[in-house]
Amino acid sequence: MDISTLIKQLQNPNSYPHTVQDSIKVLQTHASAIFLTGNYAYKIKKPVDFGFLDYSTLEKRQHFLNQELVMNQAIAPDIYLEVLPITIKNDQVKIGEEGKIIDYVLKMNQFPQDCLFINLFQAGKLEKKHLENLGKVVAEFHKNTQTNDYIRRFGNIEMIKKSIDENYERTEKYIGIVQTEKQYQETKEFTNHYFELKQNYFKQRQQADKIRECHGDLHLKNVCLWNGKIELFDRIEFNEEFRYVDVMFDIAFTIMDLDARNRTDFSNIFLNTYLEYTGDWQGLQVLPLYLSRQAYVRAKVNSMLLDDSNISEKEHQKAQEDAKNYYHLAWKYTQQHQGKIIMMSGLSGSGKTTMAKYLAQDINAILIRSDAVRKHRGNIPLDETGDNELYSAAMNQETYKTLIQLGEMMAKEGFNVILDAKFDRHQWRETVIEIAKKYNISLTILYCYAPLKILSDRLSKRQGDISDATPNLLKQQQNNAQDFNEKEMSYVKIIDTTNNWKEQIKDLF
Repeated sequence: MDISTLIKQLQNPNSYPHTVQDSIKVLQTHASAIFLTGNYAYKIKKPVDFGFLDYSTLEKRQHFLNQELVMNQAIAPDIYLEVLPITIKNDQVKIGEEGKIIDYVLKMNQFPQDCLFINLFQAGKLEKKHLENLGKVVAEFHKNTQTNDYIRRFGNIEMIKKSIDENYERTEKYIGIVQTEKQYQETKEFTNHYFELKQNYFKQRQQADKIRECHGDLHLKNVCLWNGKIELFDRIEFNEEFRYVDVMFDIAFTIMDLDARNRTDFSNIFLNTYLEYTGDWQGLQVLPLYLSRQAYVRAKVNSMLLDDSNISEKEHQKAQEDAKNYYHLAWKYTQQHQGKIIMMSGLSGSGKTTMAKYLAQDINAILIRSDAVRKHRGNIPLDETGDNELYSAAMNQETYKTLIQLGEMMAKEGFNVILDAKFDRHQWRETVIEIAKKYNISLTILYCYAPLKILSDRLSKRQGDISDATPNLLKQQQNNAQDFNEKEMSYVKIIDTTNNWKEQIKDLF
């Protein structure tokens, strides 16, 4: 039975072993078709072979449906149920019944389409808290994903570069149509230089076990909020090169998808939450490459639609416009910037972190909290309270040393970075000042201030934060803090956080 006939047959309610809704809705892509029946959704693979994806035989379709089931049950067990045969008997197509097997189908629990992150976004219902929670979910997902010697080899520069070079080769014919020669060459040169000059970054990623069995297609259409729980689904099963990747490759899809929709504040929240919960700030060294790659792939896909004579003029125009925008975004990610460092300072409860989070979203900065660095170094989950050893003098030294090293690395890579800690000692403040001078990096110190009574009240009311600070520490912190000297004061902006602090920092950056 050809695919068109099969799709038509599966729109017949009599094909299903249960009652279905009045009209079965069909969602199609180039490689699959999904039938929404009410309580359940059924997915078939189309008999196609695109090289990177091969569903051309019945055996391959059964194999990849089983692969999809196993891989996605691990992350979305509430959605993925079972693979069933599609049979025909007495000219009647049935699912899961006896008869001649003509194909296979993946059965899933059906969730409302308005639960998808993309539809929540388009309806204006996607909130900042959703992106924060997504960052935690993806961090936990990556923590539990598999890696081994076979998977790690997919992090070799030769394999990564080959895939990216193929994108450039496939899109060269669209120069002058949806992107300029200059844009094409500059984007391509960026990636070539990245592989040439930063080879050690990729080796470090392999050594740090950051090449894992990831999702492979982690954009807003493959995330849903269902029954109060974020679910990742539709993990890539058909191509190892697409899922045996750097974890930064994975999150770059989500970041790029949000940036393309002009919500860098959302992508910033997602990225900073992910980094905080994984401690993988070193991954930022390869993130620009993967951001550009993901935007370029989306541009390529839209470009290829321009060759499809079956789409309408309206669809053709949209594909052309989308391709132009994605090519521009891919190019934009390659543009180098001068990084800056913002050093937060002040006692616990002074509003440093609240201000830092606001600033990070406003100027698209990487936020690193000393609380997170400390707990990662102590191998303590962020949500657990640390013991005395975690706050020893030796751990304080290690925490600030790591925090400053990370800040230096990111600023030199062109990121805006916010270092969120008390920074109450000359030695740490002056270390950052010397780094800023050495590399000509812009530095601002934001000293947050509020009366002790207010600080104490804030700490008493604090909930759900990774900081372990309590009101009884305040007097000791005050006594131990060293006042800014004349050299330091030239960088300092004092912020009274009992007043409108947003107005006080409005024109600083």
